[in-house]
Amino acid sequence: MDCIFCKIINKEIPGKIVYEDDVCLAFLDLSQVTDGHTLIVPKSHFDNLLEADDEVIAHMLKVAKKLGNQLVEKLNAKGMNVLTNINETAGQTVKHFHIHLIPRYNEKEGIQITFEDRSSQVSLDEIYDKIMK
Repeated sequence: MDCIFCKIINKEIPGKIVYEDDVCLAFLDLSQVTDGHTLIVPKSHFDNLLEADDEVIAHMLKVAKKLGNQLVEKLNAKGMNVLTNINETAGQTVKHFHIHLIPRYNEKEGIQITFEDRSSQVSLDEIYDKIMK
């Protein structure tokens, strides 16, 4: 498999590994959107969160909490974004499930996650009916 995260997991290419156990590995993202930007990846290959085993997801969230607290404390971050992208449309660039831990220090860091209010343009009833059928 030609997956860069699998190569890091298998130690075929180097990575700044900050955590490892039997299920997952965490390493500093090369892009460093903010100082301490960390990726948590399962050792088993899953393309994204929707394909991963529930046990793996639960374990990785526990690791995200532990590492998130460590990053906030050690780097004096004021907040943290914890996110995963699913498929290219949502910004996934590596087809291997991963969780981003992005420490936040201020509002002007060049990273924006915004939620636009579209409530006047959609019908919650229609969306609800589609989901529930």
